[in-house]
Amino acid sequence: MQVAKLGVVLLVAMSVLQAAEPPFRFRDVGDEWGARFVVRNSASAAKHLIETMVSGVALFDYNNDGWLDIFFVNGAAIPQLEKASPAYYNRLYRNDQGKGLTDVTESVGASGTGYGMGVAVGDYDRDGYQDLYIAGVNRNQLLHNEGGQKFRDVTGPAGVEGLVPNYGKAWAQSAGWFDYDNDGDLDLLVVNYVRWNVATPLQCTVGTARTYCAPEHFEGLPNILYRNNGDSTFTDVSAAAGIGDKIGKGMGVAFADYDADGFTDIFVANDTVRSFLFRNTGNGEFTELGVVAGVAFNQHGKSIAGMGADFRDVDNDGLPDVFVTGTVNDTFPLFKNLGRWFEDVTNRTGVARATGRMTGWSAGIFDFDNDGRKDLYAALGAILDNSMEVQNLPANLPNMILHNQGARFANAGAEAGPDFNQQRMHRGAAFGDLNNDGRVDIVTSSLNAPAEILLNESPAANHWLILKLEGRQSNRDGIGAKIRVEIEGGPAQVNHATTSVGLSSSSDRRVHFGLGAATLIKSIVIEWPSGQKQRLNNIAADQILRVVEEAK
Repeated sequence: MQVAKLGVVLLVAMSVLQAAEPPFRFRDVGDEWGARFVVRNSASAAKHLIETMVSGVALFDYNNDGWLDIFFVNGAAIPQLEKASPAYYNRLYRNDQGKGLTDVTESVGASGTGYGMGVAVGDYDRDGYQDLYIAGVNRNQLLHNEGGQKFRDVTGPAGVEGLVPNYGKAWAQSAGWFDYDNDGDLDLLVVNYVRWNVATPLQCTVGTARTYCAPEHFEGLPNILYRNNGDSTFTDVSAAAGIGDKIGKGMGVAFADYDADGFTDIFVANDTVRSFLFRNTGNGEFTELGVVAGVAFNQHGKSIAGMGADFRDVDNDGLPDVFVTGTVNDTFPLFKNLGRWFEDVTNRTGVARATGRMTGWSAGIFDFDNDGRKDLYAALGAILDNSMEVQNLPANLPNMILHNQGARFANAGAEAGPDFNQQRMHRGAAFGDLNNDGRVDIVTSSLNAPAEILLNESPAANHWLILKLEGRQSNRDGIGAKIRVEIEGGPAQVNHATTSVGLSSSSDRRVHFGLGAATLIKSIVIEWPSGQKQRLNNIAADQILRVVEEAK
């Protein structure tokens, strides 16, 4: 009898210990892997607004060796807005099979020009190699990937300089690739911020303290939609598509088919003005429905300092939701997709409580512990480098991760390890599996501080699947493909292929699924952008599976 009681006590104690185990654990391997990148924003006493905004990160396999490489965007000298020394170069690090990184920037021609902000990755010419579009201050670049050996600047010949009618070269903050007309070629959206000129800087103060001028002091800009002509050139169709007449202060951009009509829609997070939801009508035009659909403002009817965004199905109901980061007192809105419109669930899910006093930049919706529920990530950091003096708030903040517990999210960042909690002015973040172990890793950038390469070492022994899609009738990267995974004894998992995630950043194009305890997938159904549906049955878990689109 006493033995039986002791056994019960031990079982209870073990279950308590297991329940108390932190769901996440991340280790920064930047020094170990040899990556010492630092964002140089050329901070000055003049407090130029551009200094606060750099810069994005990309995870992509530039040489097709099966391992994700890392690209960092960097600033430039001010006022020249030129990369006056190698300290300002953009940096490309080759992944040496999950054991280290090699800086190949100069050997492959990826150092870039100008004051960079964001990066978008996509294979626009269907040659099997992913290309780079770099958004910047009055200077954008399209770098064509020449067989994984070199990058060649083709901005001018391709016609994607980023010119705004009646204005000229603009401050582009982000960009993203998607196939809006489902013709099999990736199109490009360039997200512009505000009218700013280094030659005529504004001067702003709070009390006696010199500070950066708020976005309210600047006029907004329209975004640009470039249609891929299929011959390595692009046409600006912004006006005809209904994009060019909408003035915002664009920051993050994300893509998804929110109304399940087969055409990809656009969410743009705007800074201090209402966010945009561009519904793709399917005839080459977009209708802006942010207010009508309920994603233009936060739960209090207020426009926020919208920063990063992800547009992904959080609750696996087949409808992509929206997560947006903002600044102090904005909360980070979480909008649940109800079909034709969205419901703000920030309060009832616990996200408001966790984020109300935070400022967030890049964002992501990923299943970091492979339990089958997607979690929320935000890169935190103050806007102002003198925020303690001006706002009595710290400038340096840790990363944030909100654990999906079903109906609510719990802030689990404090338990995710000391490396995850490094205090920085975080900006960009990209997501992908750097060592091919089935867990989603995070790479961040921070102002004037070393980048973090956060290897996911979360303890749960859950299973996973990663799909590497290859389009035939659809675009080569499979961007926009929708996937539904059915498992034994558990709910279905839903996701879609995209690289445009967070703020000014680009994530792994491969599509990740956490499977919990499941070791066998009953079925995978892929709905390609071409309209083709493809089904695979009885697939083993814990693998990276290449799927080629079947011919019609």
